[in-house]
Amino acid sequence: MPRVLQALAGAPEGGAEMHFLRLCLALRRAGVEQRVVIRPHPKSLEVLRAGGIEPVTARFGGLFDRETGKVLRREIADFGPDIALTYMSRASAAMPKGDFLHLARLGGYYDLKYYRRCDHMVCITPDIKAHCVKHGFADSRVHVIPNFVEDHRAPPQDRVALETPPEAPLVFALGRLHENKAFDILLEAVAKVPAAYLWLAGDGPLRGRLEQQAERLGIAGRVRFLGWQHDTAPYFAAADVYIVPSRHEPLGSVVLEGWMAGVPMIAAASQGPSWLVRDGDDGLLVPIDDAAAMAAAIQQLIGDPQTAERLVQNGRRRYEEGFTEAVAVRRYLTLFDSLMAGSDEAPRGTGLPLSR
Repeated sequence: MPRVLQALAGAPEGGAEMHFLRLCLALRRAGVEQRVVIRPHPKSLEVLRAGGIEPVTARFGGLFDRETGKVLRREIADFGPDIALTYMSRASAAMPKGDFLHLARLGGYYDLKYYRRCDHMVCITPDIKAHCVKHGFADSRVHVIPNFVEDHRAPPQDRVALETPPEAPLVFALGRLHENKAFDILLEAVAKVPAAYLWLAGDGPLRGRLEQQAERLGIAGRVRFLGWQHDTAPYFAAADVYIVPSRHEPLGSVVLEGWMAGVPMIAAASQGPSWLVRDGDDGLLVPIDDAAAMAAAIQQLIGDPQTAERLVQNGRRRYEEGFTEAVAVRRYLTLFDSLMAGSDEAPRGTGLPLSR
C-alpha cells in the first residue's frame, strides 16, 4: 500500500471539500496510511477526526504565506509519502518537490499555470482531461477517475416540520447558491408548476437574491431555503423529484447523489450531466436556462410514475456500476500502483470509457 499525503486549500464547505473528505475516509477504510493537511475549518476537522484521521492544519494563504511551505516540508520529512495528492490550485502550487509522485486532482477547467510542477493530473471527466492535454500536459500524465458518493440512506425528513403538505409534489435541489448553479431558473420552473413545493439545500452569495426572486414570483410560501446540510439523505428520501439545474457543472457529484438516493432526476445539459445522464433512461436532460422545459419535465415525472420509476432503477444501476466508494478506491489504488511501478500509461480498466 502506498503512503499518501493529501492536501486541500478549500472553503469550509463545497463540492471539492466534500469529495476530499470522502476520499480521505474511504482510503483509510481501505487500509491506506495517510497524512492529511487542510485549512482549520471546524466541520472538516470534525469529520476527519470522527473517521479516525488526525489532520494537520495550514493556512494556504497564497503568494506571501511562507508558513504553509514549512508545514508541508515538515510533514513530508516526517511522513515520507509515496504519493502527494493535492486539490485545487493553492495546495497544488504550495506542494514542495520531493522524493514522491505529485498528483493533482482536478474537478474543473482551472488555470493550469498552478499545476506545472505536478507529475500527474487526476481529472474527474474526460473533458477536463482534454482541457489539460490541450494546455500542454502529455496524455500519459493525465488520468480520469470520476467522483463517488457514499451509499447512505435515511428516513425521510418530516414534511410537516418544514410546512410542506404531505400530498404536495416535492422538488429537491442542492448546491452552492451561486450563478453557475442556476437556481434562479429552478425558481422560475417551480413557479410554472402550481402544486409543487421546493426544498433547496445550500448556501452562498445569492441566497438573498434568490429569496427576493421567490417573493417576486409569488412562490415564497412554497419554497424552503434549508441552508447548508452535511446530511442530505433525509431530504432526498422525502422528495418526489430531484433537479440539477446548473449552467456550469464539470461533473456533478450531485447527479451521483440522485442516482444513489433513488429519486427521479432532471438535469440541465451542462458539461458533466450531459456526459453522465442518458436522457430518458436514467434521468431527463433539459436545455440550460430553459425554465419552461424544466417545468414540463417536472410535470412529466409527477404525472408518470412508471417513467419516474424507470429512471430510478436505471440510475441506481449506473451508480452501483461506476460511482460507489469501492469502485473509486479500486481506481485510485490501481493508478497509484501503476505510477509507482514506473508505468507511463494510465492503468487499463480503471477509468470510464471516454464515450458511450
